[in-house]
Formats: sequence, C-alpha cells, structure tokens
Amino acid sequence: MKRILCAGALMLILGCTRGETESRPTIDRDTLTRRQKDSITATLPLPGAKGVGAALRATDRARERADRHDSLLGGRR
Repeated sequence: MKRILCAGALMLILGCTRGETESRPTIDRDTLTRRQKDSITATLPLPGAKGVGAALRATDRARERADRHDSLLGGRR
C-alpha cells in the first residue's frame, strides 16, 4: 500500500513540475561569439586585456595575409 501511495505522489509531483517547465520560454543568453567577447575584454581595464587585443590584431593580420595568398592562387587551396 505504501508503495502505491509513494508512486502516486511521485507521479503527481512529476506531472505538476513538467507542465511548469514546458510553459517557460527558453532564452539563449549567450549570443555573443568568442571573437566578440574577446574584443570586449580587450577594452576593459583588466590585467592581460592588452594581450588579448594584441592577439586579436595578430589573428586579423594572419587572416588578411592568408586571404591575399588565396587570391594569388585564384581561391584554390
């Protein structure tokens, strides 16, 4: 008898909580890309922020250089 009561109570609890979570809209709060987060970090007065900015600039230069090389090859790799 106790098992039946416990099972019934468990089903009642799970049934109530399930409806509440389905009615809540899901919000994706993390919409910034890693690049955007790093560029924001580079502007903050934090230790190492200048290094983050320098790394972003170095990445940009390397990407531009690779694009120039790709354009010389006609876009082929």
